[in-house]
Amino acid sequence: MTTPVEKARALYAARATRTPIPPFTDAEPRLGMADGYAIQQELTALLVADGDRIVGHKVGLTAAPMQQALGIDTPDYGPVLASTVYRDGDVVPLERFIAPKVEAEIVFVLGERLEGPGVTVTRARAAMAGVVAGMEIIDSRIADWRIKLADTVADLASNGAMATSSRIIPVGELDTRLIGMTLTRNGELVDTGAGAAALGDPVAVVAWLANTLGEQGVALEPGHLILTGALHAAVPLSPGDVFRAEFDRLGPVTVRVA
Repeated sequence: MTTPVEKARALYAARATRTPIPPFTDAEPRLGMADGYAIQQELTALLVADGDRIVGHKVGLTAAPMQQALGIDTPDYGPVLASTVYRDGDVVPLERFIAPKVEAEIVFVLGERLEGPGVTVTRARAAMAGVVAGMEIIDSRIADWRIKLADTVADLASNGAMATSSRIIPVGELDTRLIGMTLTRNGELVDTGAGAAALGDPVAVVAWLANTLGEQGVALEPGHLILTGALHAAVPLSPGDVFRAEFDRLGPVTVRVA
C-alpha cells in the first residue's frame, strides 16, 4: 500500500510525462471516495506549487447513467486549473493529453462568494454572474480509462481542459433545465442533450458543490467557473477534429484539435 502523497506523486508524474499508470484500485480494491479526495488534495497542492492556480471547479457524474455505472448516488468534483482553460475557437494540442474525450456542458460564472452548508438552488442562482456555453475535455492518467470511483476522484475527477464561449448570459428567469444542446464533429451531428441531464438542473449542481465544499471550509469565489457535468456521452478526440456545441440561448462554443 502507498500513501496518498505517493499516489499523488505518481499521478503528477503521469501528467508530466503523458504516461498512464495502473488504477490504484487494482492493488487496493477497497479504496473509496474519501481516499480519492485525499489523493486529489495532495495532487492539487503539487500543481499549485508549480505556479498553477484554481479558477473554478468541475462536477462530474451528474447524470444518472454514469452514477449507476459506478454504483454510486452522488456526483464527484475536482479543481479547474488556470493552465487548462481555453477560449471559444482555440486550438487544443492533442499532445497535452493521454486519452482525451470531449463533453458539452453548461458552465456558470460566479458573481458572489458562495459558501455552504445551507445553499439552496435559489441562493445559488442569485450568486451567479451568468452562464456560458462550455466544453470539457476529460482525460485519464489511469491506463485505458480502467477507472473506479477512487481512481477518477484522485485524478482531479478526470479533468483535462475546458473551453467556454465569450458571451456571458444573465441567468435571470432562464430555465437551465430546458437548455438544449447539439454537438457536431467536423460538421456532423454526434449527440444532443439538455440541461436537465445534469442532476435534474445545472443550478442544483452548483448548490450541491457549494454545500459539499462548505463542509470542508472551502467557498466558491467570485469569478470561479463551475462546470456542471456532461449532457451526453463523452466523445473521443482525434487530430484535426473540430467540435462545435450549440446551446439554446447560450450560443455556440468551438474546440479545434491540433
